[in-house]
Amino acid sequence: MSNPFPTNKQIKVVSTFSELVATNFQGDQNAVCWNRNLNGDFKEIVSKLRLKENITEIDTEDLLDLELSENGEFARQIILNDLRLLTDFGALPSLNLLKNYERDEEFDFISTDVYSYHVDRSPIGTSTFLCTYYGVASDILPNDQAVQKILIPEIREKLKKLHNGPEKEFEIFLEENYFDLHYQANPDSQPTNLGLGNLWKLAVDHPQQKVLPCIHRAPVENDGEYRLLLIC
Repeated sequence: MSNPFPTNKQIKVVSTFSELVATNFQGDQNAVCWNRNLNGDFKEIVSKLRLKENITEIDTEDLLDLELSENGEFARQIILNDLRLLTDFGALPSLNLLKNYERDEEFDFISTDVYSYHVDRSPIGTSTFLCTYYGVASDILPNDQAVQKILIPEIREKLKKLHNGPEKEFEIFLEENYFDLHYQANPDSQPTNLGLGNLWKLAVDHPQQKVLPCIHRAPVENDGEYRLLLIC
């Protein structure tokens, strides 16, 4: 399969799951894509699942209980296989039927919800795995095309007023409230959409990580359309 991102140094494209998990991040490369063109009717699965909350976790039994057409069955088997692959690898995959995420409206000068460009952090060596089967897909951004929001002078000054504590504790305050995880895209930035069906591995901020964490954001959902998303 041809590389859909030939000029993007941030992304390494692979053709198998074993390559996906075995490929190490290096240099500017902090995203690995198992590029796939999936067959199957994922829309049928979404239409037959029941949304209980804005984000509803779908378990294997929920999937197996669905009465599906042949194309729907193709889609179901792909999802079940992805769940098995990631579980056998040692990950904890979650399949979510998603209407929308909660918006952060606490502050008017900085957003810390997942619609904001952000990185993931973990105390242990891990990666974020992500696949959108249906609906709009997430975006990623090269690290040199964004700036950490806490480094923007006007935002930093407002955060200092919010902190209202000793200067030596300010950085701790930023970390404890996750302000340091969020980024603002440069005006000329060129985000990459992760697309449907591709299984991604994104670099996370953790003590053993040798590359910069991958900056990404959740998309704004289409009106009346749910997303079907695997993440861990």
